[in-house]
This record gives sequence, C-alpha cells and structure tokens, in this order.
Amino acid sequence: MEILHSDKLTKKTATSPTQKYLDVAEVKEDIVVLKNGSLRAVLAVSAINFDLKSTEEQEAIINQYQNFLNSIDFPVQIIISSRKLNMQSYLDFLSTKERRQDNELLRLQITEYKSFIDQLVKDSNIMEKNFYIVIPFSPMENKEKGFISNLFNTFNSRKNILEKRENFETYKSQLYQRVDHIISALAGIGLRIIPLKTEELIELLFNSYNPELYRATTLKDVSKLELMK
Repeated sequence: MEILHSDKLTKKTATSPTQKYLDVAEVKEDIVVLKNGSLRAVLAVSAINFDLKSTEEQEAIINQYQNFLNSIDFPVQIIISSRKLNMQSYLDFLSTKERRQDNELLRLQITEYKSFIDQLVKDSNIMEKNFYIVIPFSPMENKEKGFISNLFNTFNSRKNILEKRENFETYKSQLYQRVDHIISALAGIGLRIIPLKTEELIELLFNSYNPELYRATTLKDVSKLELMK
C-alpha cells in the first residue's frame, strides 16, 4: 500500500478528517481500492520454523522461494506486523472457566494459572508476528478523453456507473489471477495462505493506522483465520 507522507499535513488542515490523508479510497469485495484507482489484495501467510528444518529441507525451501521470485513479473509487498501479545481474550476465557468451576481445587488452579499468565505478559515483552503479502494491480488509465467525452459521460451517469462496475470486475479478475499465482507458487514451501476478506482488511488497516488503540480493539482477530493449505 502507498506510503503516506507527513508533508501533506499543515496547520491549516490539521483538523481535517484523517481519511483525507490516506491513500485508501474504500474496501469492498475483499479488495482495497486506492484513490488513484489501483487495487490491492492482501494475503495472510503462515510461518515456518526454518531453523528446525534439516539441511536438505532448508535448501529445498530456498530453491522454491527463488523459483517463486523468478516467476513473478509484478511487484509484491511483504509485510511483517509485530505487536505486543494481547492475552486479554484468553484471560477473560479463564475467568469464565473459573466462575463456572464447581471443584474448589480446580478453581484454585485456574486462578493461579491465570495470575501466572497475567504476570508473565506484564513482565515480558512478548510479541506476536503476522505475515502478509500485498498484491497490486494498476489499471491503465485512459488519458485521451476530451471535453466532449467527459461532458457526454456526465449526462449518462447510469451508463458511466455500469461501465465502472464492469471495469472493476475486469480488474478484480486480473488481480485474482495474480493472487492464484502467488498461492500456487508458495504452496511448495509449505506455507498456508488465505486472501483476507473485507472484514479482515478493515481490521488490518485500522490497527495499522491506530497502533495506540490496538489493545483496546474488539474487531475480529486475524490470527484466528483458518489458513488454507
């Protein structure tokens, strides 16, 4: 996704909506649409423990990754999102189990375990990492339209809307051809990959642009996605 430049901000426009300074126009049909008309698909990718692999397996992974890089003729963006581990939902789950436990000994053990987890998270800087691949598609813009053409489109708004919808479907299809290629190219490495849906894309953008609110966010947890093989 596009880089945001701080020089866009001025004292005069400091009170303007944040969305004005984002390159994202909208998120629809599992695709991020930028203001320049280009599209982005985002894939959630699982991790593998490279160090635990044998020498032969490591070499095979490196070769497969090299083949993947050589097979793509379009740019991709690899994102590693590092966040402090948020265990609040798990602690809430333990609290519920604690209240519903009839056995006094088991309830005491749950209480001690919950206290241990809570203290461990507070004292240790435990991070969770999520991995994403951003796949772009930029349609060719028709810059040859003149005044008459633009005026004609103004008086045929319904036709213009239908054309835009048809173009979006065409661009979306071409974008997902790239998505399918990335998924198949990385399948040999043993990675599990799934395209993010609209809800997960909104969550990813929200957490990216609001890092201070990450721990208080109640949106769907992307880490719970069932990654496909």
